[in-house]
Amino acid sequence: MKSIYKNKRVVQFLEKHFPDSPISVWTDWKWHLQNSIHQIHYLSKFLILSDEEKSAFELSGFHLPFLISPYYLSLLCQKNDTPLRKTVIPVQSELIKTTIEKNDPLDEKLYSPVPNLVHRYPDRVLFLATDTCATYCRYCTRSHIVAKHTVHASNAEWKPAFDYIKNNPQIHDVLISGGDPLMMSDDKIDFLLSEIRKIKHIQLVRMGTKVPAVLPQRITKELVKILKKYQPFFMSLHFTHFDEITEESSFACKMLADAGIPLGSQTVLLKGVNDDILEMTKLMKALLTHRVKPYYLYQCDPIPGSSHFRTTVQKGLEIIEGMRGHITGYSIPHYVIDAPGGGGKIPLLPDYTTIHEDGSVTLRNYEGKIFKYPV
Repeated sequence: MKSIYKNKRVVQFLEKHFPDSPISVWTDWKWHLQNSIHQIHYLSKFLILSDEEKSAFELSGFHLPFLISPYYLSLLCQKNDTPLRKTVIPVQSELIKTTIEKNDPLDEKLYSPVPNLVHRYPDRVLFLATDTCATYCRYCTRSHIVAKHTVHASNAEWKPAFDYIKNNPQIHDVLISGGDPLMMSDDKIDFLLSEIRKIKHIQLVRMGTKVPAVLPQRITKELVKILKKYQPFFMSLHFTHFDEITEESSFACKMLADAGIPLGSQTVLLKGVNDDILEMTKLMKALLTHRVKPYYLYQCDPIPGSSHFRTTVQKGLEIIEGMRGHITGYSIPHYVIDAPGGGGKIPLLPDYTTIHEDGSVTLRNYEGKIFKYPV
């Protein structure tokens, strides 16, 4: 990464909002956590809030607290109309709850045999390591459990989950999520990964995180050294919009990829944020050039107060079809709905085929041209 002294955004942001802090603090992830903004009277010093944003803070009843790191806030200050603003600053629409919305839309509690663990698929489990994040996304699927504690779960509190995995040899894959597991200390992450790797039937360990997008300074040499010990180890990175591709996030991805850690991306389809073919294409192409394979494009889950974020399913299909054939297939994610009620991820594809009674298939390509595949 280029010297932070040459990063105009960083220099201007610190000079204006943290004049007593040396520029060297920008690379310290713990400084960002200590200076995170979580109250309106602080936020209003950085941004001119709209009436809808102001009224949102004045009202009560939100299912998720407000929290944003100085790094991520610097992206909002640089570009006042960035779509990222909609994803992290609450608006009054969050108080509108429709009949289809649920606190736990995926019914993860029903599939939780022990605390901190969700076992929905036969051969894999979801390990919820913590409930804290560096920045809270307003569309968070687990908003009903995020930000409920001030400290991470203790090692002893994880023991029932370890024991459950040990006692179920059909489990071969552990996905660590939360909250964001990279909010834990290096020692705690090392302990968690080592305990999981001690279980002989575990073949693959994965981790889901938004840290490279919201707090890339957390990806340190020390952390990467720990993560690379536990290969095969995969990471799913949550990127939402091209504006999250910065010098800092690019360097974080480079460090992880250079360590031999396969990287995939997860993006949530959000109305007014990334529900546009050109914007989505721009993001997916950028991710691939940073060695992050676009993996999932999620339909927004029906959590309370999310109706202003949800697009139609048809919109998602249009975006996938609009990218197909115009960019490499490596850049096109799987468009999925995580089925309400615990049905799991179900892929959706545009209608490219017609199957006839004689068994032949009519195919439509990305240009709309028709081809026939014979019996």
